[in-house]
Amino acid sequence: MTAFLAQNGWMTHRRLKALVRQPAALVMALVQPVIWLFLFGSLFRKVAELPGFGATSYLDYLVPGVVVMSAVSSSMWSGMAIIEEIERGTLNRFLVSPVSRAAILNSGVIEQALSTTVQSIIIIVLGWLAGAAYPGGFAGVVILVVASVLLGAVFSALSNTAGLLIRQRETIIGLSVFLLLPLTFLSSAFMAKTLMPPWIQTVASYNPLNWAMDTSRSALAASPDWGVILGHGGWLLGLAVLMVWLSTRTFRRYQKSI
Repeated sequence: MTAFLAQNGWMTHRRLKALVRQPAALVMALVQPVIWLFLFGSLFRKVAELPGFGATSYLDYLVPGVVVMSAVSSSMWSGMAIIEEIERGTLNRFLVSPVSRAAILNSGVIEQALSTTVQSIIIIVLGWLAGAAYPGGFAGVVILVVASVLLGAVFSALSNTAGLLIRQRETIIGLSVFLLLPLTFLSSAFMAKTLMPPWIQTVASYNPLNWAMDTSRSALAASPDWGVILGHGGWLLGLAVLMVWLSTRTFRRYQKSI
């Protein structure tokens, strides 16, 4: 177990070093959520005045949505790193080393989880500076970050699976664009569920993004709904475990193909 943890730590450290060498990429990863937060927050702020919206401030409502969308947006590019390592031959060289096969693949998910955590905290702080309130306190903020990390793990593992199976950058780009916008607008990211058309409400109830948002908003409320938090949070955890398992199985298939 100690050796396995050490190998995961070493492989993750390697991925993080490569990430830090790209400061422009780190900055760009924050540009989009900042635009969502301040542009949409200003544009739709009067939506909170609609009867039945359920939130006194649109910014309070929007922050969890932006955190969740950012986690998905950044995680969907995880497969690009897999494709790059396949093309450079790095992945195949690791396969002949004593490093655990799980550590090779899990390092990308762990790296994404760490970067999602940092990104989420920055967005939460920016929202607070802009006037957002978090009545759920520190515990609510922690649950929001955990929910975003779990959702990021789901889509990071999905992207890794696509990268191992298809091995084309264009497919990863297309998958990211194809999934992000529909999943975002078929959720409660920008509009309260009670004000959506009935068919969108139905779709949203099966949308993992919505599970993360419902979990986060319930945790950040003055009176947290632990039924929603544990229920939707449990679904997120289960889906994350399933997707990581699927990516591991796909990796074994890739290993047999070389």
